[in-house]
Amino acid sequence: MNVIELSEVVADEAKITKTEANEVVRVVFAKLGDALAEGEEVKIAGFGTFKVKERAARKGLNPSTGEPIEIAATKVVGFKPAKHLKECVK
Repeated sequence: MNVIELSEVVADEAKITKTEANEVVRVVFAKLGDALAEGEEVKIAGFGTFKVKERAARKGLNPSTGEPIEIAATKVVGFKPAKHLKECVK
């Protein structure tokens, strides 16, 4: 499912126009991104938790030359699914 398909489902379920649903979906994802950018944890009941994690610097290999390189520390978004979501996927 992509954003357009999600917007169509939201429009059908909420009985609103596809344009309105697309805007709602866009705003939800934008606000989720904003909260994560500020370092907040985002918990959605029955779905899961998004949070920013620190990935430490590490050594790696350049795939072209095989030379050792230093991979810089970075931040990544982690997701832990809720129990209900895990059960839905089984």
